[in-house]
Parts: sequence; C-alpha cells; structure tokens
Amino acid sequence: MLDNYLIFISIVECGSLTAAAERLAIPKSKLSRKLALLEKRLNCQLLIRTTRRQHLTDTGLALYQSVKPHIEALVGVEEMINSINVEPKGKLNILLPLEFFNQVIGSLITKFAVQYPDIVITCQHYSEQYPEFDHQFDLVFVLHENTLPTSNWIGRTLLSFPQAIYAGNNLHSYSTNVSDLESEFAIVANENEQWYFRLDDSSKIITPKIGMVLSSPEMRVSAAQRNIGLVKLPNYIGDNSAGLITIPLPHQVVAQQLTLLYQSRNVPAKTRIFLDYFQSHIGSLS
Repeated sequence: MLDNYLIFISIVECGSLTAAAERLAIPKSKLSRKLALLEKRLNCQLLIRTTRRQHLTDTGLALYQSVKPHIEALVGVEEMINSINVEPKGKLNILLPLEFFNQVIGSLITKFAVQYPDIVITCQHYSEQYPEFDHQFDLVFVLHENTLPTSNWIGRTLLSFPQAIYAGNNLHSYSTNVSDLESEFAIVANENEQWYFRLDDSSKIITPKIGMVLSSPEMRVSAAQRNIGLVKLPNYIGDNSAGLITIPLPHQVVAQQLTLLYQSRNVPAKTRIFLDYFQSHIGSLS
C-alpha cells in the first residue's frame, strides 16, 4: 500500500506516467495498474489524464497534500538508516567481562574514539559467568571454557588464553595430583565453578572445595596471595601477579576462549569499523 502512495506522489510530481516510469525504473503499464488499484481502494478518481496533460482532482489534491509529508519522512528515515550502515557514526554499545584487560581495552577505545569522533562508545561490564543476551548491545565479549549457551547471536572466537592453577607462595601444602585438587580449598568466581583439564585423549572435570567466592579476578588474586586457597587464573593474570606460584600438574587446564558476539551478519558501519580496529590491535591482549 505504501508503494502505491509513493507511485501516486511520483506521478503527480513528474507530470506524467511516462516521466514517473523513467524516474522509478518501473514499466508504465505497472504504474497505471497501481494508480487504478489506489483509486479503486479509495473509491474515487485522483487524476484526470488526457493525451496532452494530467491534473489532480480535488480529492487527489487533498490526498497529495496529506500523504506527501509522510512519504518524505519515510524516505528520510530510509536515508538515515542507509547512512548509518555506510558511514561510521552513531552510538556503539559494548558489553565486557569484569576486569578484562581494562587498561588495555581502555587505551584501545580511547585511540579509536580519537580516530572516529562520530562514533560514541558506551561500555558496560558484567560479573556473571555468561552475560544476558540483551539486544541493546551491539557487541558482547565473552570469556568461556566450554560451549556458549544457544542464542540467535553470531559468535566469532578471537583468542585463546592459557590457564593454570595458582597458589600463594606461602601456602603450607597443596596436591600436585589433579584428582586430589577437589580436597583443596579454592577461591572461585561463582559457586558452580568447575575446573576442566585436558588429558591425552579425553578431559577431566573437577569441582573444587569452596573457600571463598569472589567474582572479581583482582580480588581472587588478592585472596590467593594471602594463602586462602588455590585459584584458577588465565596466565596473563597469574604470571603477572606477585606472590603467586603455578602448581605443577601433569595435565593442562583447558584454555579460556574470547568470543565476540554480535546480532547480525549485516552489521552497521560503526560496528564493522570497530571490529576491524579491534582485530588489528588484538595482539596487545596476548
């Protein structure tokens, strides 16, 4: 129905069916049928056409004056959407894990903002194991060790981060046997935390004994430094934390994956530009 109104406006402004057909790249016969359908639907004649000229009826003039502003508004919205998809501008909402390379990410985003001043970035953090798939966000970064929950979002795995089990260097005793780790007190991110180990041809999962639950990696490091228990950490955190030592184990802890989620393969220019920028600077995270 909207197409019929757009065709009617074009016929009026072009002055003839022939000129409107050329502007819209639609056969003249089709335009004539569309106009006839509109007149039939409204049960009135809109245009009086002769071999030399056309002119609006009173009803046609009233319709033109009423519809024209709405058609212009719809065309404006379409142009705005196309510009957003083509030009890198607008608001970009990003959701990040808590304390995930905050200094590095902050530096990357600051440099990006200087380079693309028309893109306004808003960053928020989540502390749960998995974020809520909230459609207000354009990009969601997820750290995970196993398969992500099913959703309609598109995922792209960017990096893997090796992990290890760490202890304070003054912890009195700890086992170096994977199976015995379940009897050791641990500082975990959530009450359901499990530790995954990669064996030669299989995997092993253990549930550590909870000594403390701290969602913040920084707080877990602090607790481990005070010998409250063992802690599983990505190497980029554990190896750079004074007062922690790696527990030598016969099997490797499963690596942490960094996956980027977005809602559609047809991403706007602002999102595409940020994705390209982030991937070109992703080496600073590893």
